[in-house]
Amino acid sequence: MRVFLTGAAGFIASHLADRLCGRGDAVVGLDNFDPFYLRAEKEQNLRGLLAQGAGRFSFIEGDIRSAVALDQAMALGKPDLVVHLAGLAGVRPSLADPARYVDVNLTGTQQVFDACARHGVRRIVFASSSSVYGRGSQSPFNERELCVQPLSPYAATKRGGELLGFTAHHLHGFSVTNLRFFTVYGPRQRPDLAIAAFTRRIAAGEPMQLYGDGSTSRDYTWIDDIVDGCVASVDQIAGDAEAVFRTYNLGGSGVTSLQQLVELITQALGRPALIERLPFQPGDMPHTRADIGLAVRDLGYQPKVGIEEGIRRYVDWFRAASRASRG
Repeated sequence: MRVFLTGAAGFIASHLADRLCGRGDAVVGLDNFDPFYLRAEKEQNLRGLLAQGAGRFSFIEGDIRSAVALDQAMALGKPDLVVHLAGLAGVRPSLADPARYVDVNLTGTQQVFDACARHGVRRIVFASSSSVYGRGSQSPFNERELCVQPLSPYAATKRGGELLGFTAHHLHGFSVTNLRFFTVYGPRQRPDLAIAAFTRRIAAGEPMQLYGDGSTSRDYTWIDDIVDGCVASVDQIAGDAEAVFRTYNLGGSGVTSLQQLVELITQALGRPALIERLPFQPGDMPHTRADIGLAVRDLGYQPKVGIEEGIRRYVDWFRAASRASRG
């Protein structure tokens, strides 16, 4: 297949590109190297892909808010479908700059849908988030929830992106699949995410900030399991004979408290944690847990890597990456 992938230099998208190219698909990636974290880290994410040459992976630097950049990528790749993973992520950063989140995540997403309409691409997989489950959502979170009480600007923009997708489905006959990711972790993850930040600070003997009393919990999902779900969604939507609108939870099928997470990281590193406790962060859900029954039924989704094994794998990767960076 020919796939247009937005946010291609990011954590999840670069792993997905690896998998798609590895099985023989052709991918055109777009990324604007947003300075939320270092450009060099994102360039490293693409290094292996670019080494394959233009036959499998091509890359365009550009912003999803730019119709010109989107048209250039569409013309180059002539895609069968779009996987839209670009956007600003994170609950806490969105509290500091909500207008920018709205601009990138909503305006940018509408620009992607508009470009699809111009170029006759009618199949879109959209990266949503577990954050859309807000006040009143019952654990384990089910896709039938209305999700109309988001707790952060980030959550609101992700729910808004889903709704824009439904409008495109209704008006233009698009097939759209929303994938609600639950706290994805693994190699290349964003440096601000808890597992990356905690591992880095514990390894360096630096104090780490812990919001709340440690009782909050998350459904952590290993990156390869998320990619499995993404690929299954790509294959499903590629086979659609008529326009369909779908939403799936992709989670790890388990719950880990913040305190348990810190303990697993300290065990894997063999070092104690120096903890600076801060108040509970507004905008965060206290607990998340995915009901993955629909994804299991429709996509054959089966998360394979539990949190204990995942943390060990992540720490092994972190150590290897640290050694490599030191030369």
